[in-house]
Amino acid sequence: MALLVSETEPLTPQPRGTTEIPRRDVDVEPPIPRPQLGKPPVEERAMRWAIWVAAGALAWLITARLVPLTGLPWLIVVWFGCGLLLTAVTSAMTARRVDLVDRLMESAITGAAVIVAAALISTVGFVVHRGWEPLLQLNFFTEDMAGVGPRDAFTKGGVLHAILGSLIQIGIAVAVTVPLGIGTAVFMTEIGGRFARIVRTVVEAMTALPSIVAGLFIYTVLIVALGVPKSGIAAAMALSVMMLPIIARAADVVLRVVPGNLREASLALGASRWSTVWHVVLPTARPGLATALILGIARGIGETSPVLLTSGAASFVVLNPTDGVMNSLPLYIFSTVRSGEPMAEARAFAAATVLLGLVLALFVIARLVARPRSTKPRLRHRLRRAVPTLWRNR
Repeated sequence: MALLVSETEPLTPQPRGTTEIPRRDVDVEPPIPRPQLGKPPVEERAMRWAIWVAAGALAWLITARLVPLTGLPWLIVVWFGCGLLLTAVTSAMTARRVDLVDRLMESAITGAAVIVAAALISTVGFVVHRGWEPLLQLNFFTEDMAGVGPRDAFTKGGVLHAILGSLIQIGIAVAVTVPLGIGTAVFMTEIGGRFARIVRTVVEAMTALPSIVAGLFIYTVLIVALGVPKSGIAAAMALSVMMLPIIARAADVVLRVVPGNLREASLALGASRWSTVWHVVLPTARPGLATALILGIARGIGETSPVLLTSGAASFVVLNPTDGVMNSLPLYIFSTVRSGEPMAEARAFAAATVLLGLVLALFVIARLVARPRSTKPRLRHRLRRAVPTLWRNR
C-alpha cells in the first residue's frame, strides 16, 4: 500500500545535529611535528655533521688502536658503519620510528653516492698523476712512435697515431651500428610479433657477449674465411659487434617509453606508420637515443682484445682503414704497459688520460647533437617578424 500524505498536513520536523568545537586537553603532550619538505633546520644539519665527525673519530680509534685493520679502505668502511650506527642511536632518542628509517635510508644512500664519487675521482686522479709528465709535452699529441724506444725521453714520440686510429675505428663502428641498432629497436617496438620476441631475446643474450668472442668471430669470418688483412676496418667490425646489442637494447627501452597517444594522433591525421615513426616517435625519443649511443661508444672505445686480434699494432700514422695494421689508444696502452719500463708506463698513463678526455668529448658532442630544440623562436625569426611591424608603425 502506498502511504498518502496530505499536502496541507505539515511534516514532522527532524532534529538537527549540534556542532561541537574541539577542545585540547592540557594534560596531554602535544604531538611531535613531522619534518616538512625542503632543507632541514640548522640544528638538524649541525647534528648530522657532528654525527659523522664523531663516527670518523670512532672509526680511527677502532682501526688504528683496537683492531688491526690498517689502511684507508678499512677506515672508510668502518667510518660508514659507525655513521649509520650513531645516526640510528641519535634518531631513536629524539624522533619516531618513521623518522629513524628515513634518516637511515638518507644516510645510506648519500654515503653510497659519496663513496662512488670518491672512487671515480681517485681513479681519474691516479691516472692523471701517473701520466702528467708526457702530457706537458706538445709532441705527445702531434707525433707518433716511429723510431722511438721505450727508454727515450718524453720529448720524443707521441700518441697521434693511436688517437687517429681510435677515432677512425669508432667512427666506422658508429656509422655501421647506429642504423642497425635503431632499426632493430624500431622493429621490436613498432612492428612486434613472434619474430620480434626472438630478436629481443637474441639482443639481450648478446649484451653479455665477451669481447674476446666478438674478436674471434670477426677474425674467423673476415680474416680467415674472406681473406681480409688485419686492418682498421676489421677492428671496426669487431667493435660494431660489441656495440650493436647495447645500442639496440637501450634504444628499445627508450622507444617503448614514448606515449602511445602520439602514435594514435599521427595515425588519426592520416600519416602512415613509417611517417609516424620518422617524424613523431624518433624525434620524441632523440635524447634517449643519444644516451643509447653514448653507452655503445663507452663499450666499444675502450675494448682491447677485439682490436688486438683484428687490427694489430703500428707505431706510425695509418689513415686508410683498409691498408694494413692500425693502432688505437687501448691497444697502445696495453702494448706499452707490457714493456715494464718506467718511461713507457708513464706514456701509457698519459695515453689513458687522453682516452678519458676523448670519451668525455664524444659524450658532450652526442648530448649537444641530441639536445631538444628550444620551443622559443630564434632571434633571426623574431627580427623577421619585428622589422615589418616596426616599419608599419613608423
